Amino acid sequence: MTVDDVLREIKGKIRGVVPVSIDISDVEFEGALLVIYTKTPDKFATNRDLVKNLAKSLQKRIVVRPDPSVLTDIDIAEKKIKSIIPKDAEITNIYFQPDVGEVTIEAMKPGAAIGKEGLILNEIRKTINWTPSIIRAPPIQSKTVKEIRGYLRSMSDERKEILRKIGRKLHRGVSEGEKFVRMTSLGGYRQVGRSCTLLHTQDSKVMIDCGIDVSSDNNNSPYIHLPEVLPLETIDAVVITHAHLDHSGLVPLLYKYGYEGPVYCTSPTRDMMTLLQMDYLKVAAADAKKVPYSSENIRNVIKHCITMGYGDTTDITPDIRLTFHNAGHILGSSVCHFHVGEGLYNIAFSGDIKYERTWLFNPAVNHYPRIEALVVESTYGGKDDYQPSRREATERLKDIIRQSIKKKGKVLVPVFAVGRSQEVMIVIENLVRNKEIPKSPVYLDGMIWEATAIHTAYPEYLNNRLRSQIFQKGENPLLSDIFKRVDSVEMREKIITESDPCVVLATSGMMNGGPVMEYFKSWAQDNKNTIVFVGYQAEGTMGRKVQRGSKSIPMNISGDIVNLELKMNVETCDGFSGHSDRRQLIGFINNMSPRPEKVIFGHGEESKCLDLSSTIHKRCNLNTTAPMNLETIRFV
Repeated sequence: MTVDDVLREIKGKIRGVVPVSIDISDVEFEGALLVIYTKTPDKFATNRDLVKNLAKSLQKRIVVRPDPSVLTDIDIAEKKIKSIIPKDAEITNIYFQPDVGEVTIEAMKPGAAIGKEGLILNEIRKTINWTPSIIRAPPIQSKTVKEIRGYLRSMSDERKEILRKIGRKLHRGVSEGEKFVRMTSLGGYRQVGRSCTLLHTQDSKVMIDCGIDVSSDNNNSPYIHLPEVLPLETIDAVVITHAHLDHSGLVPLLYKYGYEGPVYCTSPTRDMMTLLQMDYLKVAAADAKKVPYSSENIRNVIKHCITMGYGDTTDITPDIRLTFHNAGHILGSSVCHFHVGEGLYNIAFSGDIKYERTWLFNPAVNHYPRIEALVVESTYGGKDDYQPSRREATERLKDIIRQSIKKKGKVLVPVFAVGRSQEVMIVIENLVRNKEIPKSPVYLDGMIWEATAIHTAYPEYLNNRLRSQIFQKGENPLLSDIFKRVDSVEMREKIITESDPCVVLATSGMMNGGPVMEYFKSWAQDNKNTIVFVGYQAEGTMGRKVQRGSKSIPMNISGDIVNLELKMNVETCDGFSGHSDRRQLIGFINNMSPRPEKVIFGHGEESKCLDLSSTIHKRCNLNTTAPMNLETIRFV
């Protein structure tokens, strides 16, 4: 039976159940959803059980959307929304999504915009036929979020066509005969960087992550040229665990070479991933390095993104269902749980996880309905990899900053724009507020301000305590007046030459370029100054060389290679990492419910993957392995 036959049968069943007074104009697959278009959306809205009963009888996820012909023109609809919603709700932005007939309204006071028992929302729906949703306006407007939403709006017709193609491919049915489930390690196994795995069944090919190793100039991309991967058009779906470049940096390359399918991730991952990929192109061009793809390829990724929230489940291929769970690593990071076949096999890919409540996030989720295999990271899986607690890390950072300011020195913190920056900001703000360190300016250079703005756009992804502080007390530590955005080269030069003590958070986190290098070049030869490492420094990076105590650092200064004598204090403040340490990794696996039958270790230096694999096998009596890149493991 073809997809057209399936749709014809479904349409017949729907028309047999839906009252004749409800005008159905079209029924179509869009991604995993069965979408019913109607010219009388109100009648569907008042008959709530109708959709529920249809979904049950058809065994499909159903969405009812107004037919495009009944949607009020966007300009008129915007004026009507502003006339209906009271002024004291303080609307900041209105985003229309014509591809799904929805309008998102940002307001400073969402309650005032919704109205008592949703009265205002209902009035908007009846007046303009768009489906409205009200969200709290972020306190810092993100350029990235705004541009992505604007781009998707301008591409709504093309986006709808993309979703229909995905839907038709997804509902092609499953084959008869032998079933199998296997994974091939394409990158990031027995190493940190270029994470990529292929999950393969008799009917599906799913790629989990497609990262780049920014610390390597040679072997920096995954093995995506393997016969089982190519041609790229045969891949059904790409799933991204989180936005860091070692997991998402080469996704645009897939579109450059022929992939046309969906990318599944959370909304914050889509936005952060776009920010980091655009910056990667900018940095590569500035360093006169060959760029692997263009900004047009990045826009193609955005167009094909299907976003999901934590706990959401969706079909991504004819025989694989995906659920995202919080991974606790960075904003929107996910443990990806795959349910293969009708109860055939369940496998979870952890991505990078933090199994501890941090200043930003709740701990990684390790309870699932079913799980037979787990693929987990091992970044800090070595026998000596124990990190201090968040409280101990705070005390250490407090002492370092106090001592440096006392000597009238500067504190330079190389940070990843996403995750570590915001954690360090919250700690510093707390120390200043409690008068535990002197109030000095804290400068944010690089993408940190924009990444922070994206954090404020998605407060629902932050931990319970921080959400409560933001919403109930009206206090957002990320918005403190101690933080100053470095928004020009002139401002950076002024900070560098000023004699007053200060703290600078600057990208990149491993000193692979970016603004951190400008401060480092100028401050490295003064022993009053301090550089503090708060994140992982990969082998081969400038950050690792400095952290290890090299006294002479070769630097490119004005086109000449100069050996820079390093006199500034070099400190490491462990405990800020977004990765679990050895104790937490063991706890994550040991406390998992239900217990997996098999655990596969990756995303760690070779010795750490092997050591953790051996330890878990002995302690937990589980079948474990630490494959090399290019190995294939068959589960069923």
